[in-house]
Amino acid sequence: MQYDFDRFLRYDELVAWLQGVAETHPGLVSLETYGRSHEGRDLWLVTVTDQRTGAHDTKPAHWVDANIHSVELTASVAACHLIHRLVSGHGNDDTITRALETRTFYVVPRVNPDGAEWAMADVPTFRRSSVRPWPWRDGHQPIGHRGGDVDGNGRVLQMRVVDPHGAWMPHHDDARLMVPVPAEGAPTGTATYRLMDEGTVADHDGFTVPTPRPTEGLDMNRNYPAGWGTKIPGSGDHPLSEPEIDALVRAMIARPNICGFNAYHTSGGVLLRPSSTRADSSLDQFDVWVWKQLGERGEVLTSYPVHSVYEDFTWDKSETMSGASDDWAYEHLGVFGWTTEYWDIVHAATGTKQSTHFWYTGPTDAEALAVLRWCDEHHPDGYVDWYEFEHPQLGSVEIGGWNDLTTWTNPPAHLLRDEVTAHADFAVHQALCSPRIEIVHRRVTALGDDAWRVDVGVANTGWLPTQVSALAAKENLVLPLAVEVSGGAVVDGPARREFGQLDGRSALRFRNGHDGTPDRVLATFVVSAPAGTQLTATAAHPRAGRAAVTVTLE
Repeated sequence: MQYDFDRFLRYDELVAWLQGVAETHPGLVSLETYGRSHEGRDLWLVTVTDQRTGAHDTKPAHWVDANIHSVELTASVAACHLIHRLVSGHGNDDTITRALETRTFYVVPRVNPDGAEWAMADVPTFRRSSVRPWPWRDGHQPIGHRGGDVDGNGRVLQMRVVDPHGAWMPHHDDARLMVPVPAEGAPTGTATYRLMDEGTVADHDGFTVPTPRPTEGLDMNRNYPAGWGTKIPGSGDHPLSEPEIDALVRAMIARPNICGFNAYHTSGGVLLRPSSTRADSSLDQFDVWVWKQLGERGEVLTSYPVHSVYEDFTWDKSETMSGASDDWAYEHLGVFGWTTEYWDIVHAATGTKQSTHFWYTGPTDAEALAVLRWCDEHHPDGYVDWYEFEHPQLGSVEIGGWNDLTTWTNPPAHLLRDEVTAHADFAVHQALCSPRIEIVHRRVTALGDDAWRVDVGVANTGWLPTQVSALAAKENLVLPLAVEVSGGAVVDGPARREFGQLDGRSALRFRNGHDGTPDRVLATFVVSAPAGTQLTATAAHPRAGRAAVTVTLE
């Protein structure tokens, strides 16, 4: 199946494309399911590594997942493009070839297949994330507005209703565009409107249109056990209450070689990092420094600026955005997590990044007008002229305005590939920053009477320490390096010995130019065996991988 990353794939198409990639690249790609969604769809995990240089679980790994939020479909395109970049670059690009020889990539192209199917249906329905009925399990929904494609034309737009007390009015330079009525009121003679998403109104009383919060439903990215709480909108019944998140967490825990994490979302055109609940000053400063170092490279590669969620993106610091995947990856696994928010239409239209509080305040009138002008030139379907419609509950209304799915939330199809391409290189960079265990020294010394001293020198040749973060070290989240000798009788102690953690190159710069060897360890064994015996020395670390060498006693 040919795919040029210029459209959104429905579930069956996505699975077929993944299967085709795995069949075409059997030495690089393996495909498996790790659970099932609420509606019973298989959840797919793609593993990419050069299998000739070792199994996936013998190498440090980088995890990427995408499309946890139903309408954020660009994220799935980006994950698929990453897979494509890896398999097409192997053997053709030195950096990617080295990454696949020494590292593993785990990619989940669509965490939330149910919500995505609803969003791409012929008659679409948008949900924030999960489609499971909630908070009432019997499917009951409160009275009021329910978003959806009310006129059945395959789009979910906006509705406007003439109302002398409405908060919206036409822009004075372009009457198509709805902008907020100023504080002093609309100019005399200006029509004002009440504005809402396209949809129906349940149990309409003829006067009010409640917009109950639960219509957003469950937010799977508030269902992780990191700062989870009942006051967080859409957090679910309890941490990991949703099958998609429970399965994903279990899949990650089953792969202790994961050293880095990135969740793909939309929108904003930014690289977000934890914490979502704590100031940088309360985090370990080595970890903050590492995030900034990674972020500097990410900005160069992607042109997306880096922000702390708490420091820059939280409107009210007393109501934080907790329960998110990147916080869980850091707080529970001790790995550096990221949330990539693809696409900033304000930047596309004006050359200036949208505000870090844009999710709360929305665009300025000038930004909205610029985006409308941009749509007129580059994406005519992005804004729909208002047309009359006889609404089943509200009577005479007009439907039109923003086609949000392909404007504010995702780029139009012809810009998808360009928007996501550079982010594959950022994933590769993060993977190559992971710790990596290698056996770099071995020596055999004859002691007489078939006794031998075997020295095995192990080094962390990666940038990060073997435990990855300072938090992981403080919380003892990572098991130690172990070195083992087999093939002969070890007579001076156990054949398997533990050596704690090893620094990486990132830590050496903090030693004022006097490094020593905190990235190395020498394991020494006394072995009894005849001359010519071949021993196998194995060094293994749950995150930094596995290495083995053959030693001949001679």
